[in-house]
Amino acid sequence: MTDSTADFLLGNGRIVDGLGNKAFDGSVLIQEGRIKRVYRMAETIELPASVGRIDVNGMTIMPGLIDAHCHISFDEPSSNDELFFHRREGLAAIIAARNVQKLLRAGVTGFMDPDSLSEIGIDLRDAIEAGIIYGPRMSVGGNALLTSVGGTAGRLLPDEGRRGYGKIVGSRDEIVAEVRRQVKNGVDWIKVHVTGLAPRMQCEGELQVWNYSELKLVTDTAHELGTPVVGHCRGASSIRDAARAGFDLILHATYMDEEALEAVIEAGVPIAPTFTFQANLADYGADVGASPSLQALFKREISDSAVMLKRAFDAGVPLLCGTESGFSITPYGEWHYRELQVFVQDIGLTPLEAIKAATSDNAFALRLEGETGAIEAGRLADIIVVDGDPVADVTILGQVDRIKQVYIGGIAQPTDPVMPVRKDPPGWRVSHYGDRILNYDFVHSGKK
Repeated sequence: MTDSTADFLLGNGRIVDGLGNKAFDGSVLIQEGRIKRVYRMAETIELPASVGRIDVNGMTIMPGLIDAHCHISFDEPSSNDELFFHRREGLAAIIAARNVQKLLRAGVTGFMDPDSLSEIGIDLRDAIEAGIIYGPRMSVGGNALLTSVGGTAGRLLPDEGRRGYGKIVGSRDEIVAEVRRQVKNGVDWIKVHVTGLAPRMQCEGELQVWNYSELKLVTDTAHELGTPVVGHCRGASSIRDAARAGFDLILHATYMDEEALEAVIEAGVPIAPTFTFQANLADYGADVGASPSLQALFKREISDSAVMLKRAFDAGVPLLCGTESGFSITPYGEWHYRELQVFVQDIGLTPLEAIKAATSDNAFALRLEGETGAIEAGRLADIIVVDGDPVADVTILGQVDRIKQVYIGGIAQPTDPVMPVRKDPPGWRVSHYGDRILNYDFVHSGKK
């Protein structure tokens, strides 16, 4: 372990600064948890003997990955039923404290958890900051604000009260009171499920379940208390209204039309598309029993939205990397690199632009903009050392054996596999007997 007060030099590496600049050979001096100086290879380095030296010749020095959309308390459910009815608060907190260590091993030095079961993300963040457990830097929301439509969980949620990660609000007074309560409890973000699913909806994406006036009330109340607002938006009108209402970050932002795009560009509101979930299901869904129609739907969501997202990016709208890690299709520590791959292959960013989206730009999601996410003098020393060149191939960041060292605030983090191999507590998972309904006609059709 490297003491946070000790000075040391990461020497002779290939530096990717996370700011979009061309990589260069050099060394990085760490002092009291921050980057003191960045040397280019030709510069003379004269340091006292007390400064430790770590030679990383042939490896890449870069900012740690930041994940702008990770649900650390969910523990990889396969269904909303499992998420809302098979998770216990105390046990979820204990398991989250274990799962957060998997992110370190994957090179993640910070993440945003926009909503959590029973708001345990607040306590987990505080435990990490107090040094009680190891983990990346966190920014957190509390309970997501939902209307009685139920967000993406529909009828599984009650018409009022709380369940799982959600708080259902019905009146303007309830909206104001809930925002104030969450700020009192220490959230970094207020999250709103602007869209959701309804049985007979006739729209592309999801149904907008908040009106503009309600969205503006959320942002006005939160901003008066110095707290930003993030919105789950799948659908053109929701994106338009969230941008106009002053939302600080939009998750997904799929199915944009011209009016929504114009509103986003005018507001300059960052977008975290969070395509990793869709990409994994589209590419690997057959391996976990997903239907071909669902795979095709998610693949089309990426392809249909990529053009508008690239137009937004070209107009100056930041795109942030978020993976929605925390579900069975996006387990912890496995896919935190995948959004970079989607940004390059599907949206059309360069590798350097994608890395910037996952590092210095993503510091915004941590509410540490300008403080972390870059190899630059004065920044927090949140750094990873990678065996290979992620500029040539961003997917090497998904090979955990290539993540040779992780530093947070200049302190070397444990990167060994999380041990022992865990089992699931009783009742934690919903039993699955197969991937289809075993109806009579199927059994007797001779097509098995």
